[in-house]
Amino acid sequence: MENDLFNSPRVGRAYLQLAMPLVFSMVVSLIYNLADTFFVAQTNNTALVAGVSLATPLFTLLMAVGNIFAQGGSSLISRYLGQQDRQAVRRISCFCFYTTILVGVVIGVVMLLFRRPILGVLGADDQTFPHASAYYFYLALGAPILILSFIHSNLLRSEGMSRQSMIGTILGAVINIVLDPIFISGLGLGAAGAAIATIIGYLGSDLYFLAVVLRRSKVLSVLPAEYGASPRQVVQILTVGIPAAIVNLMQSASMVLTNQFLLPYGNDKIAAMGIVLKVSMIVLLLLTGLSFGGQPLFGYYYGADDRARFARLLHFCIRFISVVALVLSALVFAGAGLLLRCFMNNDAIVEAGTVMLRCQVATMIFVGFVLLMTIVFQSMGKAGASFLLSISRQGVLFVAVLLVGYRLAGYPGILLAQAGADLLTMVVALFLFVRVLRRNGYT
Repeated sequence: MENDLFNSPRVGRAYLQLAMPLVFSMVVSLIYNLADTFFVAQTNNTALVAGVSLATPLFTLLMAVGNIFAQGGSSLISRYLGQQDRQAVRRISCFCFYTTILVGVVIGVVMLLFRRPILGVLGADDQTFPHASAYYFYLALGAPILILSFIHSNLLRSEGMSRQSMIGTILGAVINIVLDPIFISGLGLGAAGAAIATIIGYLGSDLYFLAVVLRRSKVLSVLPAEYGASPRQVVQILTVGIPAAIVNLMQSASMVLTNQFLLPYGNDKIAAMGIVLKVSMIVLLLLTGLSFGGQPLFGYYYGADDRARFARLLHFCIRFISVVALVLSALVFAGAGLLLRCFMNNDAIVEAGTVMLRCQVATMIFVGFVLLMTIVFQSMGKAGASFLLSISRQGVLFVAVLLVGYRLAGYPGILLAQAGADLLTMVVALFLFVRVLRRNGYT
């Protein structure tokens, strides 16, 4: 572990050293997510684009499962590193690695057994089912590979190895980008090709991360003999990891629900929303990277009971992330139409998507603060506060705003639902900021 970095009095600089490699890896992840969408959209097959969009929530579901052990484990490991308990770190890292593989296998089998009813729930119809099913099938086969990739990309950052985490993510992204056009169009595999390229990319990341752990890590372990976590440690992992995963689960649920509400307006609206959600990730992923970049430091400072540096880091992150959110949102808002046309030169989809995209990014400054508070509470092991924020933005509050908005305004109400949920979640985050952090001397 890079002790000089974690013990540096210049917390802003330490944060940037940890956050920037993660942000860069997020940018690369964004590029290959957009590349996936781009190459699928270049087929100019609306049913294919809509089919992949309908199956995308399952990808998010697998991310959520990986994050249970990735974020729950990294939060606990950061606190143990602050306490200088390396043996506990080795046991926890080994537990997260093997448990994730087992869970991935189980989920993949369940997905294969219930493919048709699950796709029905996602909204697949006669036109979109063949494409959604092809994407879904290979996603299910590769579930353990995809889920596992989130473990060491997070745990390595807890040790201060952000650069290695970035390299592994970039490697997977490059593999995916190279294979996408070959499989989707070159071999004519369509949606199946997009899924196969994605899984092979994640396999490349997995193998690289494993090599780094075996050769360079001083505290992480994959030795079966060191597998083990006490019931108390498992509870700590789950109480932080599950709220973290709920963010992804709620994202999947909100996508499914939005698609169901858009279904009466035509597959072109679903296709447009599928592209919009990927483009809005330009802002969301960067803000997520900046928020997660501070997690190892927040956990370390909390474990060491260093409240002064914790508070300085928190203030720096709030200012920095807010400025970035405003700048990125303004750029995407202004260039919404051009961005949509880069993916699909269809006037109806571009027209609908431009309005959708502007609604998605208008409140990103609120999202940045909510993401940061969620990560801070995870780092502190404050599961209740983290859970409350996790079920708000794309969960309980989103559903409530969507239902009310649709009843009052119809189609425009659907488009404005996320912005309304962002505003309400910001209010909740401010309440928790005062109640949990300020009252306990962390601000």
